[in-house]
Amino acid sequence: MADREDNVTVPEFSSLLQMDPYLKTYEKDFKRRYDLLQKRLFELEEAEGGFDQFTRSYKTFGVQRQPDNSLFFKEWAPAAEALFLTGDFNGWDKFSHPYTKKDFGKWELILPPKRDKSPAVDHHTKLKVVVHTKEGERLYRISPWAKYVNREEKSVIYDWVHWDPPQPYNQVHPRPAKPTSLRIYEAHVGIASPEGKIASYTNFTNNVLPRIKDLGYNCIQLMAVMEHAYYASFGYQITSFFAASSRYGTPDELKELIDVAHSMGIVVLLDVVHSHASKNTEDGLNHFDGSNSCYFHSPPRGEHKLWDSRLFNYSSWEVLRFLLSNLRWWMEEYRFDGFRFDGVTSMLYHHHGIGSGFSGDYSEYFGLQVDEDSLVYLMLANHILHTLYPDCITVAEDVSGMPALCRPVEEGGLGFDYRLAMAIPDKWIQILKELKDEDWNIGNITHTLTNRRYGEKCIAYAESHDQALVGDKTLAFWLMDKEMYTNMSSLIPMNPIINRGIQLHKMIRLITHGLGGEGYLNFIGNEFGHPEWLDFPREGNNQSYHYARRQFNLVDMDHLRYCQLYAFDRDMNRTEDKYGWLAAPPAYVSAKHEEDKVIVFDRANMVFIFNFHPNKSFQGYRVGVEVPGKYKIKLDSDMVQYGGHGRLDHGTEFFTEAQPFNGRSNSILVYMPCRTAIVLANEEIDYCY
Repeated sequence: MADREDNVTVPEFSSLLQMDPYLKTYEKDFKRRYDLLQKRLFELEEAEGGFDQFTRSYKTFGVQRQPDNSLFFKEWAPAAEALFLTGDFNGWDKFSHPYTKKDFGKWELILPPKRDKSPAVDHHTKLKVVVHTKEGERLYRISPWAKYVNREEKSVIYDWVHWDPPQPYNQVHPRPAKPTSLRIYEAHVGIASPEGKIASYTNFTNNVLPRIKDLGYNCIQLMAVMEHAYYASFGYQITSFFAASSRYGTPDELKELIDVAHSMGIVVLLDVVHSHASKNTEDGLNHFDGSNSCYFHSPPRGEHKLWDSRLFNYSSWEVLRFLLSNLRWWMEEYRFDGFRFDGVTSMLYHHHGIGSGFSGDYSEYFGLQVDEDSLVYLMLANHILHTLYPDCITVAEDVSGMPALCRPVEEGGLGFDYRLAMAIPDKWIQILKELKDEDWNIGNITHTLTNRRYGEKCIAYAESHDQALVGDKTLAFWLMDKEMYTNMSSLIPMNPIINRGIQLHKMIRLITHGLGGEGYLNFIGNEFGHPEWLDFPREGNNQSYHYARRQFNLVDMDHLRYCQLYAFDRDMNRTEDKYGWLAAPPAYVSAKHEEDKVIVFDRANMVFIFNFHPNKSFQGYRVGVEVPGKYKIKLDSDMVQYGGHGRLDHGTEFFTEAQPFNGRSNSILVYMPCRTAIVLANEEIDYCY
């Protein structure tokens, strides 16, 4: 079995169970999941010639131009009575071009070329599928496989627009190698401009990519690319799964964005939404063939109560074809480098995480509450992606803590590379919301940052798009609030609120970066303490774009302190790039002193020292280090260019004493100003990262 192309190797549950003996009780569950995956792979081999062919179905479904310029149309509409094609090409005649019914609910149509041998449907013209139902209804639908959809300026409904450019963009830059240390810049193309409008792919390419490169991020996670009719859904109510959103520009302009990112050595992940779909019918998947199921489970199982959306039937052969081909399409056509899978918790459980607190009891992750169809779909997706693209990166958004989520499928895991450390931003907001600085629980902070499953990589973040949305607050806003509008000038002395906010903003990010995971994520604009929340145009704000933008212009004003936060974020990433702590094993925490408000840890032979005390500085503070030698400061949050007070002398050399301290073999004495973080490197070590 192991030498069949489509099958995973012999399972190695023993390594997973040795890593976590508590999982031994659930060995049968892992075996059953693995066997279900093997069964799917065998079925794909027998029925479709393997997953490679199966996942290329985007080359046969929808509309395809043949070598002779005839057009081949194919749809899956099992409940339909008849299908017709209409559009600009036939004057919107509803009956002149019927599809032919095939087996298994498939429908096909061939349009021969025009007399001049050009295709019967011109590039950039409109089409519709006309679905006749058994009940006698006539429905106008967009092909689920549509590669481009657009909307007239005053229209609410999107149109299927035939995309077949005479000279498509040709991507020339190879994919960069998979980063060892993943530093993610989470971004939304539409808000990536100071102007109050929807920004474009081209704007992002020309104006934002250079900033991301300068900041030291090596990965971009692009949100809201898959087409969504409702802009304010933040891209999470998908209507056309194969279409790059036309509100930002053309498919070719997105290809250019990714190509230019690759030329800079930056990989690009797509925020993929396979957990649910928009309920829209005229420009979505819902009721495509007139039935209440087709791509989805029938209600109530096929409806998400909180999201008001439809839920896929992952046991359906054609749904698997659609979703797995969708992943392949974004990898092949646009050359994305991987995916951040949204809403994984909702997929994994029949209860979708609604009303479940996830205490950490292992019984919550197994048994009848687990949706094994969804779980096996995710295993299948990860197995196929990592087999076809060894450098592919997959990240799971899961709040439940499902064990083995980020272990290989041959171990019985789900095969993700990383999971988002979702407890960390919640902890920071809870602290800033509820506690005075002198009441911060240093042990609890350390526990939250280090509490992750052994052997499963985490993406740590202090805040993401979730915290930037209206109704919540960014860290900068929690720290400084309205003071940001009037007191961010470096031409005037910092008042106590701005001083506290600037210092803690840097410290929170650095300790999250250094201690919280094997990757790091930042949401666009938050690196410089963006002064406002994010609110998309909607009825409730009179369709205003005022808060649906990122004010990069603030960074370019040297007299404002935003550029100081930007500079710290940049140098934090650049320091990591040089020393590679994200790629190193988890840190050893040698000090978490409640009274002093001090945290010390070492990772990748770097020593991280944090003094969170609001007003106490410490002279000659003993810090444990493992490797003897001479240490020097490599990053210092108190530097003046970062909005600090310049209290540390960077010429100082710290020589170790052979005095064990806090579990480390050696120690040094350091000066630790209040509300300051410093990172030291051993000058006698060759950091060959």
